[in-house]
Amino acid sequence: MADPHGPLHGTGDFRGARASRESLARGTAPAAAGTLHLRSVSGHLSVAPRPGAVVTFGRGEPPRADLPVGEDDMRVSRRHGELTYRRRRWWLRNTGRQLVRLPEGRLMHTSTDPVPLASGYTPVFIRGSGHREHLVELFVTGHDEPSAARHRQAVTLRPRTWPLREDERRLLVVLGQHYLLYEAGPRPLAYRQAAELLECLRPGERWTPRRVEARVEAVRRRLDRGGFPYPLLHDKDSGAVPSDNTLLHNLLRGLVESTTLVPPDLALLDEPPEAPGPVE
Repeated sequence: MADPHGPLHGTGDFRGARASRESLARGTAPAAAGTLHLRSVSGHLSVAPRPGAVVTFGRGEPPRADLPVGEDDMRVSRRHGELTYRRRRWWLRNTGRQLVRLPEGRLMHTSTDPVPLASGYTPVFIRGSGHREHLVELFVTGHDEPSAARHRQAVTLRPRTWPLREDERRLLVVLGQHYLLYEAGPRPLAYRQAAELLECLRPGERWTPRRVEARVEAVRRRLDRGGFPYPLLHDKDSGAVPSDNTLLHNLLRGLVESTTLVPPDLALLDEPPEAPGPVE
């Protein structure tokens, strides 16, 4: 739906999204306080905070949906969600048949009252066909504090991210998918479950629970040497020795908090399986 008070700014050309792993979790370009930014794997928009402004997302084409999401999934409604600016806040409403899930497992039905968005980042998930989850990232630019006026033109400091190889990223997304889905009290996947899923995603690579464990330990040791903010290794001299599951939780928590892993990385779980190479 077009904004009666001004144009929507954005693009539908988003073919490089998965390769670059752009995410609103890492922030946005400078914008007026209250500006709403939206992003999916198919496009992104920025909307000025004007009273009465409305922006929609869903499977349909404009004007039914301003931001496309889940275009090839018939379980996503053509107009699945709506955001309206009123009382100096953006309000999210579910207008689709499927539930919309917010962080901490909060669910929205069509009968649920609209929810005001806080400043900053909010991922929204739409349950699709099978195990598919469609992500809509939202980010509301916050208001400057009067005491911080001298910092308004300064470049925003981003969290330190940690280097990962492509195979390590895929492994950690598999293990940490509940963290990236912003579920309440997330826990890592078991190594056995991770190995089974990786075998489906990368047939021929011979994933086993033991191999998953070895790869995770290698990442933990490398990042611990680099100054990771949470304990990643056993400290036998401290008396209380954390379990491997606790150390894995520390690893995944730190990678998500630092935006090294971001919700768009979940697209790695939707990639078609690679055909195994020729047997020599």
